[in-house]
Amino acid sequence: MIENEGDPARLPTPDVEPASRWLPSLVWLIPLLAALIGLGLVVKSVLDQGPTVTVSFHSGDGLEPGKTKVKYKDVDIGLVRAIRLAPDLSKVLVTIDMSKEARRFTAADTRFWVVRPRVGASGVSGLSTLLSGAYIGVDAGKAGEQREEFVGLEQVPQVTGDQKGRQYTLHGDSLGSIDIGSPVFYRRIQVGQVIGYSLDKEGGGVTMTVFVNAPYESFVSQSTRWWHASGIDVRLDSNGFKLNTQSLAALVVGGISFETIYNGPGSEKPAANGASFQLAPDLVSAMREPDGEPITSVFYFDQSLRGLSPGAPVDFRGIVLGEVRSVGVEYDPVKKSFRMPVTVNLYPGRLGKRFQQAIADERDHNVGPQVLERMVSRGLRAQLRTGNLLTSQLYIALDFFPKAPAAKLNLAQYPLEVPTVPNSLDELQDQIASIAKKLDQVPFADIGNNLNQTLKSANLLFKQLDAQVVPEMRGTLSAAKQTFGAAEQVLQKDSPVQSDLREALQQLTQTLQSLNALSDYLERHPESLLRGKKGDQK
Repeated sequence: MIENEGDPARLPTPDVEPASRWLPSLVWLIPLLAALIGLGLVVKSVLDQGPTVTVSFHSGDGLEPGKTKVKYKDVDIGLVRAIRLAPDLSKVLVTIDMSKEARRFTAADTRFWVVRPRVGASGVSGLSTLLSGAYIGVDAGKAGEQREEFVGLEQVPQVTGDQKGRQYTLHGDSLGSIDIGSPVFYRRIQVGQVIGYSLDKEGGGVTMTVFVNAPYESFVSQSTRWWHASGIDVRLDSNGFKLNTQSLAALVVGGISFETIYNGPGSEKPAANGASFQLAPDLVSAMREPDGEPITSVFYFDQSLRGLSPGAPVDFRGIVLGEVRSVGVEYDPVKKSFRMPVTVNLYPGRLGKRFQQAIADERDHNVGPQVLERMVSRGLRAQLRTGNLLTSQLYIALDFFPKAPAAKLNLAQYPLEVPTVPNSLDELQDQIASIAKKLDQVPFADIGNNLNQTLKSANLLFKQLDAQVVPEMRGTLSAAKQTFGAAEQVLQKDSPVQSDLREALQQLTQTLQSLNALSDYLERHPESLLRGKKGDQK
C-alpha cells in the first residue's frame, strides 16, 4: 500500500522541459535588412559600373577631379576621377570612369579632346564652357580592338566618325593662309573643310588633309584640279580688269577650291577615299596641263639684273615654259669680271601634246636635255626683256637667233648652261654709245672754220654774178616780154587770126553735118550707090 495515496498534495510533481525558441529576435532584423540593402547596392554598383580609361594630355588646364564630365553629343557618359602627372613629367594622365553604356568608347581608335572656348578658322567654339567649365569630348571608334589607355587630341577634330564624306590628301608648295577648319569650295559653295596639315619629310612642301561632305564627294574624281582660293586674284590683261575671290571667309581664313575637268571616258569616276592630288597656287596653274619633270638650267648674263626676281616667267614666244628659281652673282677668273647666273626650271611638257608624244616615242629619260641641245644648236638663246615699263620688271625670253654665234650644250654639266644674247635695249644703248664715241672724234671746229671760208667764197661769187650776169639776164627778160605781148595780141577775140579761125571752124562743122546726112541715107538706101537717087532718075 502506498502512503498518502489519497492526498493530492502529496502527489509527486512531473519534470516538464521548456519549449525551444527558433525565431530570431526582432532586434536583429534591422541590421540584417541594412546588410541586404548594402549588398544590393554593391551588386548594383558593380553591375552598373562602366570601363575605366586613362587619357594623356599635354596640360590639365580646366580639368577638375569629380567635376569635369565626359560628353558625347552633349550627353554625359563619364566623369573624371583623378588627375596625376606622368612619371616623366611630360604630360598629364586623366583617369575617367565611363558609364555602363559607354563600353564601346574603349575601341582602339576612340578619340578624346578637351573642349574649351576657342577662336579658329572655322569660327568660335566652346562658348558654353565659359559658364559650365571645360569638359572632355569623345568620338566613338570603330576598331574591334579594345584598350584602356589613350592619347588625347590637342585640337578639336573637324570631322567625327559618324560624319559622312571622304578624305583626300593634297600636296602643295606652301601652306599659304590655310589653317585647320579653312573651307573647301566647289563652284563657290562650301562643301568641306581642311582637317589637318603637316610638313613633308624632305621639307620641300606641305601635305594637307581635306574632308568633303556627302553628297559632294561624288564631284571629286581623278581628273579633279585643286588650287588655293585664298585672298583676291587681281588680273589686268587684254580683256580688261578682273577681280576674283571665293567668299569673304576665304579672304580672312583662306580656302581651297576644286573643279573636275573632262579627260575622256572614265575620268568622271569618283575618286577613292584617301586619294592624293596636287595643290596649285591659283586657278590658272591648276587648269594647265601637268608639267612633268623640270629641266634645271642656268643662264649667265653680263648685264644688270635689276627687276628680275625669283618666280619671274621664262617665256617662249608667249608661252611660259618655266620660272626663275634664283638670281646670283659669280666671279669669272678667266675674263676677270663678274657674271650673273640665273637658275631656272624649264618644263618641256608645256610645248604641247605633240611634243610630249615625240618625247614619249623616244623612250629615253634623257630626251628632254637632248631636245634642248638640238634647239641650242639651231640658235635657241635666252634674252632679258622688260615685261612692264611702269615697274621695270624683267623676264627671260627664249627664242631662236639665227645670227647668234654658234654654241653647244654640255649635257654632262648640271645644271645645263643655256647660252644668252643681250637684249635689244642693251644693243641700242651700245650702238648709241658707239655713235657718240664716233661723233666725239669728228673735228667740228675745223669743219666750222672751213664752212665759214666756203660761205665767204660763195658770197664773192654771187657778187660777181650780180655784176656780170644780171644785166644780160635783164635783156633776155625784156625780149621774152615782147614775145609774150605779140602772142597776146594774136590771141585776142577781135584779132584777124581769131576771125579766120572761127570761119574755118564753121565751114568744117557744115561739112561734117553733110557727111553725117550722107552716111545716114546710104545706111537706109545702100542700092543708091548703083542706081543713084530716085529724084535723079526722073
